[in-house]
Amino acid sequence: MTERKQLLLRLDPAVHDAIARWAAGEFRSVNAQIEILLRDALKKAGRLPKDVAPIRKRGRPPVT
Repeated sequence: MTERKQLLLRLDPAVHDAIARWAAGEFRSVNAQIEILLRDALKKAGRLPKDVAPIRKRGRPPVT
């Protein structure tokens, strides 16, 4: 598995709260919700790389 990039992101508190509520409604973390939004925006703009790894499915990771 490739290493995930870390990023410091400064958001307006109202924007963060809105994303947090949205994420909670879909049982995601804020981080996962932001990644979904960014991927959707890249796809819509035709800029999503072909080799981008899919997002891990929700739920517990498989037992190894």
